[in-house]
Amino acid sequence: MSTINSYLTFNGNCREAMTFYQQCLGGELVFQTIGESPFSEKLPKKMKDLILHSTLTNGSLQLTGSDLVSETGLIRGNAVSLILNSRCEEELRSCYKKLSIGGDATHPLQENFWGALFGSLTDKFGNHWLLNLNQEH
Repeated sequence: MSTINSYLTFNGNCREAMTFYQQCLGGELVFQTIGESPFSEKLPKKMKDLILHSTLTNGSLQLTGSDLVSETGLIRGNAVSLILNSRCEEELRSCYKKLSIGGDATHPLQENFWGALFGSLTDKFGNHWLLNLNQEH
């Protein structure tokens, strides 16, 4: 089966954001700067330290990001959320607490009518997260 992963776009703070996510979610984090890419010679020097591509991997979790913003600029909206499905309540609570630092804990973790421990937040980088743990009955 194919998988769908999230690819986040930042405006010059990709390294900071992805490092924050690594501190919250654990895993291995890899960066490639524009200066390390084959087309770096064609771009202005001020762009060389920007992140061309980053990947955070922890088991089946994969989160990717970049500082490359399209010509229209970076537009943050509420049409996309990152969902973190956990199998462990302790892990879910820990991630919620860490991800909400400096952000807005919009919906605290709580048991919901569909039988899940669920909460949502917007992190300090403006990304929306849905955290979910399906409870066994």
